[in-house]
Amino acid sequence: MKEEILINVTPQECRAAVIENGMLQEMYVERTSSRGLVGNIYRGKVIRVLPGMQAAFINIGRERSAFLHAAEILPISETELIENDNITTPDINELLHVGQVITVQVIKDEIGTKGARLTTHLTIPSRYLVMMPDNPHIGVSQRIEDEVERQRLRDILSHSKEAQTAGELSKKGEVEEKLSESDESPSKEKQTKKRKKKKLKDSVSDEQPGYIVRTAAEGAGDDELHRDADFLGKLWQSIKERIRGSKAPCLVYDDLDLALRLIRDSVPSDVETIKVDSDEVHTKLLSFVDDFVPALKSCVDLYSGERPLFDVYNVEDEIEKALHRKVQLKSGGYLIIEQTEAMVTIDVNTGAFVGYRNLEDTIFKTNLEASSALARQLRLRNLGGMVIIDFIDMKEDEHKRQVLRTLERALERDHAKTHISEVSSLGLVQMTRKRNRESLEHLLCESCPTCDNRGSIKTAQTICYEIFRELYRSARAYEAQKYLVLATQEVVDRMLDEEASYLAELESSIGKPIRFQAERLYTQEQFDVVLL
Repeated sequence: MKEEILINVTPQECRAAVIENGMLQEMYVERTSSRGLVGNIYRGKVIRVLPGMQAAFINIGRERSAFLHAAEILPISETELIENDNITTPDINELLHVGQVITVQVIKDEIGTKGARLTTHLTIPSRYLVMMPDNPHIGVSQRIEDEVERQRLRDILSHSKEAQTAGELSKKGEVEEKLSESDESPSKEKQTKKRKKKKLKDSVSDEQPGYIVRTAAEGAGDDELHRDADFLGKLWQSIKERIRGSKAPCLVYDDLDLALRLIRDSVPSDVETIKVDSDEVHTKLLSFVDDFVPALKSCVDLYSGERPLFDVYNVEDEIEKALHRKVQLKSGGYLIIEQTEAMVTIDVNTGAFVGYRNLEDTIFKTNLEASSALARQLRLRNLGGMVIIDFIDMKEDEHKRQVLRTLERALERDHAKTHISEVSSLGLVQMTRKRNRESLEHLLCESCPTCDNRGSIKTAQTICYEIFRELYRSARAYEAQKYLVLATQEVVDRMLDEEASYLAELESSIGKPIRFQAERLYTQEQFDVVLL
């Protein structure tokens, strides 16, 4: 399967698109003013303990307090037992108290009115491995199905851990030797070296970390895995030093930005092209892949065409379609996708498709096409949580089985964890998709005040960025002395206030003045760029 990654970078935001066989499959957006928190490590302070919810709220230095459940505080072994119903969860008051300082990691971004979700089970990812500092277990991704390959990867990591253990023991011996020498020194020197004693002890840890081998490691050599393990070991040491010297609440480890994180976590080794339209980000990507994924170096290209990168691949139009509730199928059928607070509902309809043979065959073909289409929409729109799919009722069990199998195959390339149930007696399929960041609609849109929050419109910020892109596109395509932008008062105010620095930067870049005029009759999503 031909896969391409497109990365569009502006001073305000970074957008990444995953293209498979010419079709947009996934969309990532990270804005400079609101970067994602997943993977960040904080020193937090407990501000409230809730025994009734077996949870606590933690101040990590952000506007909204974060949420920590009791199951995310316990040692890994005890948590596994709780999931198997062998023991009961200890009372949250036995684990935490108000004012306590604790090291936590974000596992789910702030979504809607909810704060970030936290865990004390820290994980630090690299290209091939995920380090678990507090869990010595070695695991292998379930997506690697070959048992021989799974065992090979385990053996490599086991040998790497043995080498690390030997190094730690050697280092510990040197420390003990230095400490014993300090005991024989004169009293004044004893006090000086005693002050170093704690520092020396703090730099050595008897705990050996565990690892999870990621899917990308399939087929990787010993040197690549050892290099990853060494890198993670050094990174964890630096994080520990920051934790010791920090005062809660504060950030002690900030995960990579979107472009580098995408290369590390999501890009398969067989990707054909990674195109980026920024010189600075292109240089960063080349340096990153040279260190961690040398095989991808030849795939990273700098795009310098006249047309905007996303326009060349029709990505802008696909994003626009992904914000609509109706999805048209090639056969003439369609999907209706509704995202609510409780769940996502997807309704399948035959629409204009009348079939060729009989009703059951028409329904079966529509449901098969809908299975592939809705799997793509879940990835593209980043819809998660509980998903209810209302397929058209099928009578034959074999048809139901084939529709489910088609849906499962379509979701195999989805990086988010999914679970699908059987078709119910009502023709419904229940499934779950792991959600750890905002959906595309919630990121780009807001509730519409005109219809009393029953729908949504694009935010003023989103419209401002569309205007920036349109101005940049017009400057490349046409000659003009100056530009006049017609938009709503709210959009104009934002352009001249919050976005003023970016506006000045754009005017300097295109060498032409840009003027704004508020139009009272325009809707928030409506704007025009006039060439003068």
